[in-house]
Amino acid sequence: MVGLRRKIAEKMSLAKSRIPHITYVEEIDVTALEELRATLNKDKRGDRAKLTLLPFLMRAMVKAIADQPNLNALFDDDAGIIHQHEGIHIGIAAQTPTGLVVPVVKHAEARDLWDCAAEVNRLADAAKSGTATRDELSGSTITITSLGAMGGVATTPVINYPEVAIVGVNKMMVRPVWDGTQFIPRKMMNLSSSFDHRVIDGWDAAVFVQRIKALLETPALIFVD
Repeated sequence: MVGLRRKIAEKMSLAKSRIPHITYVEEIDVTALEELRATLNKDKRGDRAKLTLLPFLMRAMVKAIADQPNLNALFDDDAGIIHQHEGIHIGIAAQTPTGLVVPVVKHAEARDLWDCAAEVNRLADAAKSGTATRDELSGSTITITSLGAMGGVATTPVINYPEVAIVGVNKMMVRPVWDGTQFIPRKMMNLSSSFDHRVIDGWDAAVFVQRIKALLETPALIFVD
């Protein structure tokens, strides 16, 4: 193993050998979110990036972290010190021709939906073309991983060491959901999120994911301060 593949292997081995992972999977009804996303894309200005699900998830994470800032942290396990950060720097795990890299959207807490979308697109293009700088590929405090349409029903994401949490996006599917009187088709998606169990208790992990779920299922709340 050489180059990027060797670095990936070292990082994954370090994460799995040092971090006791707990993975929490929750089902999200994204029907309303997808309707809103389609409307915003249809009416967007020509200079704005097309919205995917990621910017909405990023804004939901920012709001959830405001309630639980301990999720936005790095754990120096050699020194036994947790570094809690004010700035939210969200890594976006991206597959490239040479392997997995994690470009970082810096200060997501200061970006709106459209700015998040534009920065994700810019960083994804730079990562795929191999032009991303060291600064653009480092400094994350929490990470999102998504395989898009290949995302499967559930996954067990590996935490981006030395972070304490990673949010995994699984594929969206139309499923029959019981509304109390009948089954109706709804767009459903699972989030599979892993946490460092030394730092994050299972209860806190569940509260974090449930907060994200509430925001994504009622997307208007994402825009309410």
